Amino acid sequence: MRIRNSALLLLMVILFFSCDKKRVFDEYKSVGRAWHKDSIVSFDLPELDSTKQYNLFVTLRDNNNYPFNNLFLIVALEMPNGFTKVDTLEYEMANPDGSLMGDGFSDIKENKLFYKEKVRFRGKYKVHLKQAVRENGKVPGVTALDGITEVGFRIENRD
Repeated sequence: MRIRNSALLLLMVILFFSCDKKRVFDEYKSVGRAWHKDSIVSFDLPELDSTKQYNLFVTLRDNNNYPFNNLFLIVALEMPNGFTKVDTLEYEMANPDGSLMGDGFSDIKENKLFYKEKVRFRGKYKVHLKQAVRENGKVPGVTALDGITEVGFRIENRD
């Protein structure tokens, strides 16, 4: 019986990971229990086929300690020629009733947040992510953003 359950679990894991054919790059980095406002999460992207187009996503894992309805990020895409394109992005993180959006069965949710589409890479790129959340009516940013436990970046084939 135990071998049968193990075999079934192995089959489910294989099926789960084989269904993700669009994934080219998918990596997470831990930020601990809270994402500090001065903490920059960086990713060295692999060299990709310059003839193909890719879609880019910021990925997050958060839990019920996340206290806000939205999330502001500063995303910097560092190009091989030294130029850096910086975007300030806002994402909705909670439903109107306050429950967190995202995938997951427990209190940990995974969010795949759209960043850019139809991107062509020519050389080695880097991505730098920083949280820029502020409380209403306050100028300084939130020092430690509770509830965000991991920050990631994902690249998918467009086709």
